[in-house]
Amino acid sequence: MDRMEEDIVLLEPLKRTGKGFYLAIWILFSLMVWAFYAWTYQLRHGLGVTGLNRPIFWGFYITNFVFFIGISHAGTLISAILRIFKAEWRRPFTRAAEAVTVFSLPFGVGSLMIDMGRPDRFLNVIKHPQIQSPIIWDVCCVSTYLLSSCIYFYLALIPDIALCRDNLPHASRPRQMLYRILALGWKGTERQRERLEKIIGGMSIFLALLVVTVHTVVSWVFGMTVQPGWHTTIIGPYFLVGAIFSGVATVAIVMAILRKVLHLEVYLRKAHFDNIGVFLLCLTLLWFYFTFAEYITTIYGGEPSHMRVLLSKFSGDFAILFWLMFLFCFVIPLVLLGNRRTRTISGIVVASIFINIGMWLERFTIIIPSLARPRLPYEPGTYFPTWVEGSITVGCFAAFIFLFMLFTKFFPIISIWEMRESREKTLAEVGERIRSYLPQGAEGRSGTT
Repeated sequence: MDRMEEDIVLLEPLKRTGKGFYLAIWILFSLMVWAFYAWTYQLRHGLGVTGLNRPIFWGFYITNFVFFIGISHAGTLISAILRIFKAEWRRPFTRAAEAVTVFSLPFGVGSLMIDMGRPDRFLNVIKHPQIQSPIIWDVCCVSTYLLSSCIYFYLALIPDIALCRDNLPHASRPRQMLYRILALGWKGTERQRERLEKIIGGMSIFLALLVVTVHTVVSWVFGMTVQPGWHTTIIGPYFLVGAIFSGVATVAIVMAILRKVLHLEVYLRKAHFDNIGVFLLCLTLLWFYFTFAEYITTIYGGEPSHMRVLLSKFSGDFAILFWLMFLFCFVIPLVLLGNRRTRTISGIVVASIFINIGMWLERFTIIIPSLARPRLPYEPGTYFPTWVEGSITVGCFAAFIFLFMLFTKFFPIISIWEMRESREKTLAEVGERIRSYLPQGAEGRSGTT
């Protein structure tokens, strides 16, 4: 397939829109409208319409906050970190992974603002900051991460925006104007490409460091308290591994859907999914390691307040959710991904769906049981989310999918310029890199034998 044919194939979803797209958009928009009504209802009547209470003052909203911030790490990991390590199989996944990052972060931040009850209270964090507060650390890190991810995402889009500008002459006038403005006069010269590669390469290193910082600081919002179940030194890397775990699973689901709906089988091949499936298998084992280390330390210590929280998960009020989390995050992925016969595209998607459900449950079972069993001599708390919390949660997920679908109608979901670069340069570079690994003189001896 030559360049022009490749361009036509990858630009085809931008030219035609089926009835299924409009139906899905309408359903998602309806869910968003209902969620907006639920939020306005909460604004009028206060947080009393939720299931939040004393001592359980965090619930669905903070669970969503941690979950959305977690899946946002997919873009940084697959695009930035794998770019640094020159993992060539990442190329068809990079655009979608970066989109997951950009479109999930606002709903993580938004969930935090919804939890405050009154959005104007968020201004107090800016007006009256306390540098010793982990919340301020969180605001600084997440806002920096959002801004940096948006810039990184846009920079990697510029060559393909110019391609849309030049190859979609029948697009509407506003759309053509959008492409002309966003392309920033890109002509694809060698000098422009070198500059872009240098900037993206530098930002990849910065984002790789930032992704570790962000979710570690998110975990410190919990870990810097003395709340049972939270006050542990392992909580930073534990949250980070969980974030990467759910993020990679989200990208696998998204790419499998796009492969089927947009007919991208030529670009998203089974080998790509097999690589991401092996990656998820490694993350499954790593997640189990941190989970085991966390709970075996608690059991061995036997501190009464921590044991009350742990027993409420193992055999108490939260036992069903906890063991479902363990089943979804470890048992099912291990069975599906650990066997080559079931590590198919369908098997990886099923495992990824269970992983994301399990990781949402993990965040829930980290937050709620610790608040329900405080150190102070209170009666154990109970928490039952209301229709308001459920509606807003569904609306956040619907809005995330809504934005992603709109993006696929305006811009190529697979980076065309990166695929071209892979064909033109990478094959030779990979061969040269492999030769550099061989013992010195090995090629010459093999040639004369």
